[in-house]
Amino acid sequence: MIDYLQQLEYWHWWLLGVVLLIVEVFSPGVYFMWLGLAAGLTGVVLLAQPDIDWQAQLILFGVAGVGLAVTGHRLLARSGGESDEPHLNRRGEQYLGRVFTLDEPIVNRQGKVRVDDSTWKVRGDDCPAGSRVRVTAVDGVVLLVQVEGQ
Repeated sequence: MIDYLQQLEYWHWWLLGVVLLIVEVFSPGVYFMWLGLAAGLTGVVLLAQPDIDWQAQLILFGVAGVGLAVTGHRLLARSGGESDEPHLNRRGEQYLGRVFTLDEPIVNRQGKVRVDDSTWKVRGDDCPAGSRVRVTAVDGVVLLVQVEGQ
C-alpha cells in the first residue's frame, strides 16, 4: 500500500475527484462534491509541484476537503432565501383557512373531506356529511377542522 501511495500522480487525484463527483450524483446531500473538488485541487497542486511526497498530498487533500465543505455549507446556508412555493413539501398547509364540504360525517372526531383530486382525513367536532368545515390547522396528514359558522 505504501508503495502505491509513493507513486501517486496528479491524474490519480483527478480520477478520484471524478469518482467522488459521480458518487455525489447518487447520494443525498452535498458532501462528496467538496471532496471531489479537493481531490481535483490536490491534483492541480501536484501537477505544478510534482515532487510533493504522499503524506503532504494526503494532508493537502484533507485540509482542502474540510475547508471546501465548511465554506460550501456556509454559502449554501446563506443562499437559502424565500421560496416561491413555501408549502411545496407541506401540502396540508396550503389548505389552511379554506372551506370544504364533508364527504363522510365526522364521527368520534374523525371524518373525510374531498380536496381537489384527493381525500383527506379530518379531525374535529362530530357533524353530518355535507357540512361545511373550515381548515384551522394541520397535524401531519390530518386536517383539523371546525364546522363553518361556529
